[in-house]
Amino acid sequence: MGSLVYGNSTIEVAFDDRALMHLQIVITNKLRRNESFIFTWVNAPELGSGRSTIWLDPSSTIFYRYSGSRIPSINREWIEVLMLSANSASGLFFTPEPPSGMSS
Repeated sequence: MGSLVYGNSTIEVAFDDRALMHLQIVITNKLRRNESFIFTWVNAPELGSGRSTIWLDPSSTIFYRYSGSRIPSINREWIEVLMLSANSASGLFFTPEPPSGMSS
């Protein structure tokens, strides 16, 4: 289980390494283009469920911590789904990997 650390380690969100790699690609592409956006995810049940949202802009401090040393394979359909979400008015909402051949 990896994690995305936002700010001065005050917010740390756990994602499996594969999901974290896909998020890193989408977030990096948006910030590289100097685009600001919100990022929302569903909280783990042990954190009370619900959801959390952070504001990301090019000056944000983000640290991606992976538990494994191997780079996961990339699912381009998942990247597309996440990027469409990130480009929407409601911002990036983390969604699980879609079944192969089923982007929507």
